[in-house]
Amino acid sequence: MSRRATPGRGGSRHIAALLAAIACGSLLVSCSSDSDNDSGAASATPTPPNASDFTGTPPSAIASAASSIIESASGRASSAAASVSARASEFAASVNADTERAAATAQKQLKDVKGAGNATADVSMTGLPTGETGGLRAVVVTITNNTGQKASYAVQVDFKNPDGKVVETRYVGKENLEPGKRAQPVVVSRQPAEPQLTPVLAKAQRY
Repeated sequence: MSRRATPGRGGSRHIAALLAAIACGSLLVSCSSDSDNDSGAASATPTPPNASDFTGTPPSAIASAASSIIESASGRASSAAASVSARASEFAASVNADTERAAATAQKQLKDVKGAGNATADVSMTGLPTGETGGLRAVVVTITNNTGQKASYAVQVDFKNPDGKVVETRYVGKENLEPGKRAQPVVVSRQPAEPQLTPVLAKAQRY
């Protein structure tokens, strides 16, 4: 009768070693795979964010931009103020050059005139936009010679405040105006823009 062979101690040790080798091989495959993955992740170069994805501005850039805007606005405001002042001076100078002597003559002629004078019907007034005068308050005085002969005119314009008080008086005139012709001297107020003043035809004398 045959007996089933049973492994001896040497055989058992051989089998155990073989199993251990197989298990280690599996572990090595697994470890190698994990190691490769870790190594790849560790060795990957980080990708910087795309600047175009940001919608804000770094604080330092914001401060710089704000400073530039303020400086630019201040420069424009200063330039605008200087420009307005220059236009006002030029406008006043051009008016003065044409009317200074006539104003002095008109004032002299009206000195002894009682009431409104004899030529108020020949005179009308139209205000000029401050944008055209550099911010100055100015009035065009239209004088029309409705007579049949040459005549000279003297006109007084009063500027009144909202209370009706005369705060400024200006004079214009035109000498030797031909029949049927008209002249349009300009009266310029030297008062501040505020409060609002109203120009009123105070006197008009034909002489």
